[in-house]
Amino acid sequence: MSVISPAVAPGHEEAAQATPSLARRTVQVFTRNKLALAGVVVLVLLLLFCYVGPLVHPTDQVHTDLSQASLAPGAPGHLLGTTDLGYDLVGRLMVAGQSSLEVGLAAGVLATLFGTVWGAVSGYFGGWVDAVMMRVTDAALAIPAMFLLVVVSAIITPSKTILILIIAAVAWLSPARLVRGEALSLRDREYVQAMRMMGGGGARAVFRHIVPNAIGTVIVNATFQVADAILYVSYLAFLGLSIPPPATDWGSMLSSGITYTQNGYWWMIFPAGIAIVLVVGAFNFIGDGLRDAFEVRLQKK
Repeated sequence: MSVISPAVAPGHEEAAQATPSLARRTVQVFTRNKLALAGVVVLVLLLLFCYVGPLVHPTDQVHTDLSQASLAPGAPGHLLGTTDLGYDLVGRLMVAGQSSLEVGLAAGVLATLFGTVWGAVSGYFGGWVDAVMMRVTDAALAIPAMFLLVVVSAIITPSKTILILIIAAVAWLSPARLVRGEALSLRDREYVQAMRMMGGGGARAVFRHIVPNAIGTVIVNATFQVADAILYVSYLAFLGLSIPPPATDWGSMLSSGITYTQNGYWWMIFPAGIAIVLVVGAFNFIGDGLRDAFEVRLQKK
């Protein structure tokens, strides 16, 4: 006498074996995207370069040495040459990369978190709450982000913390609108209606049902927010609104190096520019891969 395992209903054993879990399908779709995998590899290499590199190649990035200024690549002890103040360029790229990545990641994550909560609350409650919150969002979107960044950065002395808050203050608008659209759809789902009938409140609905079920949109948008935040850091630094010396970032290296390109000192600008392109491209490729991975129609193929 055969006994059927109670874990799988009769007649559904084959379907249960053939249907992979959501997490497995997500990983499968992501790993099939070669550009996304390339983005992950590039990002990991940049993180190792910026944070492990200084341990392997220690340099003095605080004290200037004008006797070593503007050395060409290949100079003894300086693989990529030196800056106009005598800093080793490889070491300078590492230190600048730490600032750019830290500000970009922190600002992107902070903007995504705030925008997610704002959009989820607005979409779930609807009515006058949604109208007021979205009018605030629309009013903020009407003001050019770079204009706000330049004005605030010119008034307040920039630091890592200040840059993170300033960039996050203008970057939360996009995730807010995206999550609000998801919330408008999710609030009418059966499980949300059942939670309401059981006496659940708005906070429980937002944080236990709306936000978790919009997590795909949130994660994908977060990668693009980080890429945009790194570009904002570079824009501000190029305009002279960067972290005070001796700290630096890739945008500051571009700003100071552009002065010397006419003298043929190409190594002062191209390495920092290439680093910015690589990290922004990596985050965008990862975002595209995650967007495909969370897309239900692609997961079912």
